[in-house]
Amino acid sequence: VLKAQNIKKIYIPNFICNSIIEPLVDLSISYEFYNIDSNFEIIQEIDLLKDERILYVNYFALKSKYVKRLADKYQNNLIIDNTQDFFENPLKNIDTIYSPRKFFGVSDGGYLYMNHLLEELLTFDESYIHSSQLLGRIDKKASLFYNEYKKAEQRLINQPIKKMSNLTNKILSSIDYERIKQKRKENFEYLHNELKEINLLENIDIKSTPFIYPFITNDVQLREKLIKNKIYIAKYWSEVLDRDSISNVEIDFVNKLMPLPIDQRYDFDDMYRILKIIKDNI
Repeated sequence: VLKAQNIKKIYIPNFICNSIIEPLVDLSISYEFYNIDSNFEIIQEIDLLKDERILYVNYFALKSKYVKRLADKYQNNLIIDNTQDFFENPLKNIDTIYSPRKFFGVSDGGYLYMNHLLEELLTFDESYIHSSQLLGRIDKKASLFYNEYKKAEQRLINQPIKKMSNLTNKILSSIDYERIKQKRKENFEYLHNELKEINLLENIDIKSTPFIYPFITNDVQLREKLIKNKIYIAKYWSEVLDRDSISNVEIDFVNKLMPLPIDQRYDFDDMYRILKIIKDNI
């Protein structure tokens, strides 16, 4: 997106990982952070010039309606990060980024919807030698391959633009997407029905296929309790705390938001186990 257009400056949310900054520094594009409120919506009034863009994350697949409002306001000056909402269709003329890696067992690749062509010859990535962390967990415990996972993630840093590997393309073409959508929605609804009364995050309205169940709690020890019980809970995103312009809302998102897993690997028994740990600690 950045290379195919003559972009001079981009506005990005404070609540986002550092990987988004890497291409901006690489291409010497100026950037400025903006803040979001407790509904993940932009606080500042931002007026854009023709060669400026604003990036917005469709957080946890919760913000599809808001994305449409932003598209009406900013039109093709808007870039949508749908890496947490794989199944949401792109809006016409809005540059949109997708990450199958966050939803399926693949080691590389992404999808990009845009109207501009990048006049650059791209080579194919090769992922077979970087997939042991994905293949190994089929036969053994996933925790045994954590070091391989970290190495695979490190490989993606400072990579040139490449085409999706043939292996990833084959895997993605063999997936039963409808089954996965159904399973994610069922697991999400199961958790939400049980947790909505104690979830500090309000206005949860999933119209798309959910990424995780975003549970906000004042029990900041809950993450460690779940991890000790072999339920891995990520933290979005620790590096945010180092930014000067961070707000109290964003600090709370980092520390208090527990992204509970609801993906297609899990069933209702797994959801019940998660609920039991949470409710036993209330």
